[in-house]
Amino acid sequence: SASRISRDRGKIYFEVPAGALPQVHRLRSVDNLFVVVQEFQDYQFKESKEDALKDLEDLVKKLPWTDPLKVWELNNSLKKKKTKRKKHHLQRTASKEKQNEDGAEEGAAPKDVSAEEDGAPGPTGGQDTEEAAGQAPQNGEEEENEQSDAKDESQAGSGSETKVGEGDVKVLKFRVTCNRAGDKHSFTSNEAARDFGGAVQEHFQWKADMTNFDVEVLLNIHNNEVVVGIALTEESLHRRNITHFGPTTLRSTLAYGMLRLCDPQPTDIIVDPMCGTGAIPIEGATEWPSCYHIAGDNNPQAVKRAANNISSLLKKNENKESSTSPGIPLDIIQWDICNLPLRSGSVDIIVTDMPFGKRIGSKKKNWDLYPACLLEMGRICAPGTGRAVLLTQDKKCFAKALSRMGHIWRKAQTVWVNVGGLHAAVYLLKRTWERAEEKRSFW
Repeated sequence: SASRISRDRGKIYFEVPAGALPQVHRLRSVDNLFVVVQEFQDYQFKESKEDALKDLEDLVKKLPWTDPLKVWELNNSLKKKKTKRKKHHLQRTASKEKQNEDGAEEGAAPKDVSAEEDGAPGPTGGQDTEEAAGQAPQNGEEEENEQSDAKDESQAGSGSETKVGEGDVKVLKFRVTCNRAGDKHSFTSNEAARDFGGAVQEHFQWKADMTNFDVEVLLNIHNNEVVVGIALTEESLHRRNITHFGPTTLRSTLAYGMLRLCDPQPTDIIVDPMCGTGAIPIEGATEWPSCYHIAGDNNPQAVKRAANNISSLLKKNENKESSTSPGIPLDIIQWDICNLPLRSGSVDIIVTDMPFGKRIGSKKKNWDLYPACLLEMGRICAPGTGRAVLLTQDKKCFAKALSRMGHIWRKAQTVWVNVGGLHAAVYLLKRTWERAEEKRSFW
């Protein structure tokens, strides 16, 4: 579908039918999803704080809430189906175990019709909805992110009720989250969230709750751009694979982007020689199961965390009813990056997150480490066809090391990324046909 990319805020806007919502949730490179209520490209804020906040309050009544709230309901029904399917699977597993124990057939778990249905309901009201995938803001912007204090909960009509899916009738709980960037606003994000939240509460007669909420209304203000949305994800999708985190665990969303950049083909051997907690190889083995993934690190604690993450993924796969695969194509080893136990030219792709020299290692150590790494990676990578995707924030050191290794690596592309507020780079390198020497003096 046609999309519009807001590069400075890391957001992508695109229109899809409501029925395509399950597919939207399967996107691997986005952190958060929300449905757009309305956006204003050139919103004129009043100069005084009181007037500007009053305008935001008045805006609530004018917004087209109906269709976005239908999408929110559809999103909720999908989540309920997922939970029921999981429960149903656990019931069936428990029933089978009981049968095995007793040697006689016990009553089978009741068939949950809604859990067995495939796909999602059709487009809600035949309307197109606009989705957006949000990522972390670029470094260097004035950024505030506060939840609304919404106004006293007592203001919500105590007898008010809101009808939601599956015939339930209850008062919905909500909060407003405001993300504001820019230096020309007379108000803070907390004040905007509070006053906008008060108006939302008055309009819908919902109940304000900062922690245990049903609906999260998003108010994104970037200079003169205002976007009002409703969140469709409770927590960032980048947490999907990792249960044991290290000091520099890479987001699964960024790991996916790096892997995709090197275009893996079936039967490719993909190596992450500095895998840390295993975010890249685990994402790779999940999304490219027809490749073989090898991961390693010199830190025994990192290898242990990665092994625990692999175990968690295997358990998760066992719980999936549709899963028939007994394992994942991934091995992890403790090794030395400068002396890898792999044959020369035996690897198709190398994807790794190199030490930035901040939380792990140091910039000084990188001056020796980077050229040694590039040389050893060049040795194991297939000449002519091999490629590497490397992430680092120590760009000066990497550029110097790469210039020394120009005989075995050629830079094909650079993608700038924001890693936790740090301006980093992802380099796509192509392996030349020249044979890498086993040992070489660097400087």
